[in-house]
Amino acid sequence: MDVLHKKEPVLLPTLPLSSTRAFWQRWGSALKEVLPLYIAIHVAFFVISCLSILFVVRDFQWAAVPLRTLWQAWRRWDSGHYVVIALHGYQQPYHTAFFPLFPLLERALSIILTRGDPFIAGLIISDVATLVLVLVLYQLVSEDFDAERAAYTILYLAIFPTAFFFAAAYNEALFLCLTLMSFYNIRHGNWWLAGLFGFLAGLTRSVGLLLLLPFCYEYLRQRQFDLRKTRVDVLAGVLIPAAILLFGVYCYLRFHDFLAFSHAEVTWQRELRWPWHGIIGSIKAILISSGPLSFQTLRNLLDLGPDLLVGALIVLGFVGPWRLPRSLWSYGIYAGALYLFLQFFPTGGTGIFPLQSMSRYMLEIFPAFIMLAAFAKYRIFHLNYLFVSGTLLFFLLMQFLTGHWVL
Repeated sequence: MDVLHKKEPVLLPTLPLSSTRAFWQRWGSALKEVLPLYIAIHVAFFVISCLSILFVVRDFQWAAVPLRTLWQAWRRWDSGHYVVIALHGYQQPYHTAFFPLFPLLERALSIILTRGDPFIAGLIISDVATLVLVLVLYQLVSEDFDAERAAYTILYLAIFPTAFFFAAAYNEALFLCLTLMSFYNIRHGNWWLAGLFGFLAGLTRSVGLLLLLPFCYEYLRQRQFDLRKTRVDVLAGVLIPAAILLFGVYCYLRFHDFLAFSHAEVTWQRELRWPWHGIIGSIKAILISSGPLSFQTLRNLLDLGPDLLVGALIVLGFVGPWRLPRSLWSYGIYAGALYLFLQFFPTGGTGIFPLQSMSRYMLEIFPAFIMLAAFAKYRIFHLNYLFVSGTLLFFLLMQFLTGHWVL
């Protein structure tokens, strides 16, 4: 028996549910499982936000800071760019590196709920998207593996060192939410829904285009790789790249550059490299630093460590005793493609921090956390992951809230 599973994987697409009541019971049970973790992690973020005030006020200072500091402390880095786009649209070509769906939703929600403040709207969008993504991820893993594997998957994702970005006014939570909804429908053979959510994911981040790979693989697999069984619903896959095409047309009309969103990456010094460039560059930067406890070394380790971990988990999905069965290769295909894409575009410039932001991008490779959950049965691994990752999560969030360089 495959050591990854306690039961054989579900052969999808599944039969239709016998009733609407059964459908809601199934998802209601999943919600009961994920809600305690969702609440606990957000309570923890709230407590850390409160305590972060002690790092910005002097000891024994009696005056209190305004209450709005608790949420304004989350207004860092990229969240400011999304606010500008939500308020004023794309005024500069370099802003097209930030895809439009998240700021569009910020703009819409700010008009309805937050008195014209897109930043608060962004926080709400991320929090709602996080609840949906852990719910869908739990249900997806429960069906393809088992409930215990699903519980550990969402736990390990929730305490990953950069998981606090799911609660920030960034598009990470929205993108992963839409990606999982597309992937779930791909596994169930609901092709038009898979294409629709893939389209929305593509409007959130350019890497949403890679959902086309598991779409094509699953479409063929569920038809025994017999092209004669192809139906008109295969056209739903066109919706996924259509998002990039649509935004490209907008960029051409606005800035006379169809690939403005790609060219904008130059502003952040990202350029095409060999996939090993960032990893080797980080190792070199550590070796030439002034010491193991220097800023240069520690910051590179915070990006290099998660990058190597996720890469190793993807490899284990294809080789060794933990490898995925062929019926679940769509997970590995998507994870491998996304990981390689990210490695092809490290940070250029001085090369001091070539994997900048990579630890945040690793959040998007959800199959890696499913693989990680396979090791939960080893108590020493489980405890070490909880304490080490939890410590890093606390530290990085505190750095983020106090204005330090955490991207």
